Amino acid sequence: MTLSIRPYEPRDWDAICRIHDAARPDELRGSVGLEAFLALADTYEAEGLFESDVWVAELDGALAGFVSASADEITWLYVDPALYRRGVARALVGHLQERATGRLELEVLEGNDSARSFYERMGFVWEATTTGKLAGNATFQATGHTLVWTPSAG
Repeated sequence: MTLSIRPYEPRDWDAICRIHDAARPDELRGSVGLEAFLALADTYEAEGLFESDVWVAELDGALAGFVSASADEITWLYVDPALYRRGVARALVGHLQERATGRLELEVLEGNDSARSFYERMGFVWEATTTGKLAGNATFQATGHTLVWTPSAG
């Protein structure tokens, strides 16, 4: 098994759409519900996917996941559900942690317990809980937990 991280390239578009659209229901299922689902192609511009650096993970040469993050915030992280628990998310987040010069923060939806547990295993800690419009479909209200990681704590 060979896992590598590299910068996003335009040729990756179809693969990241497929990954997002397959994984997003897992994120929504325990929180606001599947009726809030919108495809990546319908939300990426309004949600600023490419306003931050986008990295992709390849597992044995096939695109397995992607992450979008600025210097201090992870805004998107999705892994192909067929490849869950193979170290893809750990590699993507680890890549960002290695590059970090300060704290990283992210938001996890209330009810997305597997994601929250994953981030806590990666050294993130709860900082705040807020309720507002759901990122990716502002017609829905959602509660999110802000988690933070600092190099000294990680």
